[in-house]
Amino acid sequence: MHVVIIGGNKGIGLALVKKFLSHGHRVSVTCRETSQELAATQAKIITDIDVTKEETTRTLSQKIGDIDMLIHCAGVLISDSLDKIDISNISKQFEVNALGPLKTFLSLRKNLKKGSKVGFLTSRMGSIEDNTSGGQYGYRTSKTALNAIAKSLAVDLKPSEIAVFLLHPGYVKTSMTNYNGLIETDESADGLYDIMMTKSLEDSGSFWHTNGEQLPW
Repeated sequence: MHVVIIGGNKGIGLALVKKFLSHGHRVSVTCRETSQELAATQAKIITDIDVTKEETTRTLSQKIGDIDMLIHCAGVLISDSLDKIDISNISKQFEVNALGPLKTFLSLRKNLKKGSKVGFLTSRMGSIEDNTSGGQYGYRTSKTALNAIAKSLAVDLKPSEIAVFLLHPGYVKTSMTNYNGLIETDESADGLYDIMMTKSLEDSGSFWHTNGEQLPW
């Protein structure tokens, strides 16, 4: 199986690269620049890819070939609160976390075939029902937008038998969380791998925690 991971040079994306490779899958990875850890793997690495810039994402189709599974991991978090809102930071997060995945998908749509699966790394912070703590205006709204985009893709792609899943990785110890998470990247990747491998077209458009729990919108 050919797995393509967008944003796999570190953190959860890198852990997913290693997980799929360990199970014998062929993996292609995109990133802005590679890392020593990624370079040490057997993955095909495509650098200089910025998900916010169509001039770089539009070249992916010719570089990657047919895709069995596409997982978009690239994202950004800029903390804020009601008393400290910077609209430009909200716009940046929306561009990276919501429009970036859509641009990447559109550039690779024709590479997907019947039976392919697409996963978008989102966050339970994008769940409106689950929001009991407020704050994080930019991150929450960008992930809620991504959820809406992915849900529409799930509906529109179902006739083509392409399944789409929303993936919450858990509170993971990465640079995004200043390594203050509850689980390691390997544990997160294990759960995400299981979801992507076991869920089917009947589950398309659903929102999953890495621990196997289905999340509310």
